[in-house]
Amino acid sequence: MLGLDVCEFGGQVLELLWLTMCYRGLMADKKDLCLEEEEDDRNLNYVAPVHKTLEEIRQLDKDDESLVKYKQTLLGTVPVPADSSVANVQVTRLTLLCDEAPEPITMDLTGDLSALKEQTFSLKEGVTFRLKIHFKVSREIVAGLRYHHVTFRKGVRVDKASYMVGSYGPKEEEYEFLCPVEEAPKGMMSRGHYQVKSCFIDDDKITYMDWEWNLDIKKDWDE
Repeated sequence: MLGLDVCEFGGQVLELLWLTMCYRGLMADKKDLCLEEEEDDRNLNYVAPVHKTLEEIRQLDKDDESLVKYKQTLLGTVPVPADSSVANVQVTRLTLLCDEAPEPITMDLTGDLSALKEQTFSLKEGVTFRLKIHFKVSREIVAGLRYHHVTFRKGVRVDKASYMVGSYGPKEEEYEFLCPVEEAPKGMMSRGHYQVKSCFIDDDKITYMDWEWNLDIKKDWDE
């Protein structure tokens, strides 16, 4: 499953605000990154800003009325209350959107993630689909969220994808990120069982969630 690197408009605006206030920051140290992560960073052409808390950002340029109003529009005027025992970013579900599918293909990510290893989702060969990710940000702005997945068949890596999701501030409602259109493999040699390892990380290499799931490519939906 191949994909292009994308960023939603809202994430871009918030990221622009973040970078504007942190423009003196240096690129994050990458000497300890694995080769794949280095490749992804080069392909995304992304420079990580210096981390600042939500309160630090609120206090910056307090005398600039226009910037204060701009920040209030993006971040709100009152901090969102949140349980400090939960992760700042929580991925709640992943959906495979396909117009041809007979029923929704959704995985709930709020429960026991190990149970997903026992489930298998199915796609008809050659169909087009998109991944839709639902997630929440609880307490602080998160910069440079990314979704990665690596696909294996019979233990051999056959594909990987990396999507720049963007930067987001805390709010009570869930965010949604829609990946670009993909096409399922087709042909007799492509049909079969695949294992997918997914993860959701940020600029600081904090992994908020990682999980494994299974995908079968079939000749038809009712096989």
